[in-house]
Amino acid sequence: MFGIDVRAARAVWTAALVLLALYCAYTVRTTLLVLLFGVFFSYLVYPLFVLLQRWTGGRLPRVPLLIMVYALIVGAFVLAGALFGTRIATEAQNLAQELPKLMQPGQLQRQLPLPAPLEPLRVRLAEFLQNLISAGASQALPTVRGLGTGLLHVAGNLIYVVVVPIFSFLMVRDAPGIEGVLVSLGKKQDGSFWSSLARGLNHLMSQYVRALALLSLATVIVYSVVLSLLGAPFALLLAVLAALLEVIPVFGPLIAALSIFSVAIVSGYPHVWWLVAFIVAYRIFQDYMLNPYLMSEGVNVPPIVVVFGLLAGDELAGVPGIFLSVPFFAAVRIVAVQIRIHRERRQLEACEAGSGPDSG
Repeated sequence: MFGIDVRAARAVWTAALVLLALYCAYTVRTTLLVLLFGVFFSYLVYPLFVLLQRWTGGRLPRVPLLIMVYALIVGAFVLAGALFGTRIATEAQNLAQELPKLMQPGQLQRQLPLPAPLEPLRVRLAEFLQNLISAGASQALPTVRGLGTGLLHVAGNLIYVVVVPIFSFLMVRDAPGIEGVLVSLGKKQDGSFWSSLARGLNHLMSQYVRALALLSLATVIVYSVVLSLLGAPFALLLAVLAALLEVIPVFGPLIAALSIFSVAIVSGYPHVWWLVAFIVAYRIFQDYMLNPYLMSEGVNVPPIVVVFGLLAGDELAGVPGIFLSVPFFAAVRIVAVQIRIHRERRQLEACEAGSGPDSG
């Protein structure tokens, strides 16, 4: 009557709702990131909760059991800080004081460890390395420049420190209710798609968070032990740095290796090539043995997509975008796989219905 196309109106209305939802998500992006990190933390807490639940035989209610889990986690952090916090702080202070002296002209040239065949190139190599280190310190990737600032920003907001554990506590406490909703959803018509998708995303998150935690733990233990045995300078500080950078795919381990190598060179450490051999051997073990064992097939993302995700995530959301880029693309992959499986199932059901006994 008024010349209005109903289908066009529905499409415009749907697009408007999508844009409104995206705008609302962008407006509350900080809150969404805090809740998302709460989800990550809950996946770290839940395995310990299940282990303690089995150890107690399921006799304790969920809330007291969760309180015990959080008490153990806080106790572990306090113990680690008491044992290693002072040493890490001392090494960081010493490195900050000594690094400007070590970077003085001629200092690197005298301390650079070189084999005999490369001695004629000492001056040129020293100048090249000094320019490279200076350029890397002043013109590092935005990813690296924003990492420390982002971590300090997060740590400086007490609300993050409080809300993330609270949200993870509530999520683990209500896990049976969430599972019940998914089971009831799967029983409805076409609900199997959503329940399968939820199970796939849950498996992805549990595998990814567990793998990151174990990889970082393995890195800090192995690096601290080996660097200390080799007598490398600032061993514990560099091991903690390598463990923190382990959560950044591709670039994180590379930055950690370059940092260890640079500090060893400017400090005049005489066994730099032993450090290089150790880092290469450990990366081979980590990347080709331990990482594939911990990461499930659904978590693996092609390296080119990882690099693109890291750069795009840094531009879009800074440090949180870097951290979330890999699980985001892995989640997109799971959604695409579930859509394909659902369509194939619907086509198969349609074919079976068409070839039934009444079809003739």
